[in-house]
Formats: sequence, C-alpha cells, structure tokens
Amino acid sequence: MADPPGAPVAPPENAVEWETVQDSEEFSKLRHALRSFIFPVTVAFLVWYFTYVLCAAFARGFMNIQVFGHVTVGLLFGVLQFVSTFLIALWYAKYTDKKFDPLADKLRARIEGTHT
Repeated sequence: MADPPGAPVAPPENAVEWETVQDSEEFSKLRHALRSFIFPVTVAFLVWYFTYVLCAAFARGFMNIQVFGHVTVGLLFGVLQFVSTFLIALWYAKYTDKKFDPLADKLRARIEGTHT
C-alpha cells in the first residue's frame, strides 16, 4: 500500500548528509577553485563588454576610424567580443580539467565511499 501524499519519507540508509559535505574543507576548496576563476574573469569580460557598448554609444568618432579598407575599430571590437567569448570558454574548460575536476572527483569519491 502506498504512503498517503505528503507523508514524511525516511531517507535511505546510504543517504549523504549534504550539510556535512558542504561544511567540509574539500567542498570549501572546490568552491574556492571555481570562484577564483569565475569572478575575476566575469568582471574582466563585463568591463570589456561595457567598454565596447559605451564606445559605440559615446565615442562614435573613435569607433568609425577605418583600420583597413572598410573595416572600422567598431567592427573589430564587435568581432573581438565573439573571439573573447570563445577564448574564455576554452580557458574555462582547461582550467576545470586542471584545477576543478580533480577536487570534484576527490570529493565525489569520498561521498560515494570509493575514496582510495
């Protein structure tokens, strides 16, 4: 017979106490590894992006300077926005492979009980 809706469900015997994991030093290192990349890179990209937007709005003379042919500074900045986005994505993938994933794997092994 099924339990009535809203009835409390007992956790399984092998349930992980997530608050304990969250308070652990390993989780703290994992969080630090992620934040030490995400926050500075996000701030740098936003500064770069808003510089582009502000120049497009208020420095039209500068953005209209022709670099070669019909290619202007504004066009180069616009293309570099896309290039920088892809470069940040590649950089993040390499960063996580090197710094973040080993910490996450170690923490997962401890949680799952396969820690060696």
